[in-house]
Amino acid sequence: MVILLHVLIAVASIGSTTYLLIRPSRSKLYASYALAAATIISGAYVAWSTHARLLQVCTTGLLYIAAVLAALLLARGKLAAERIRARNR
Repeated sequence: MVILLHVLIAVASIGSTTYLLIRPSRSKLYASYALAAATIISGAYVAWSTHARLLQVCTTGLLYIAAVLAALLLARGKLAAERIRARNR
């Protein structure tokens, strides 16, 4: 059950971050931050509770974090650019 919850949170995080890239907003950015943190926390709990192989868990987790972090940074840059354009009008 915990693994299913973890997978659902991770998929929601990836979906939310992807939507954030398409339509950036501050509230979506904060929601994506929260989902990414929830994914990391739930993943750590799953790894601890199931005594999973740490190397495999860490590799998968690092790939997830790298992808989501890159997308969050891109979205944050888009928001900053929009804010600057709005101030210059």
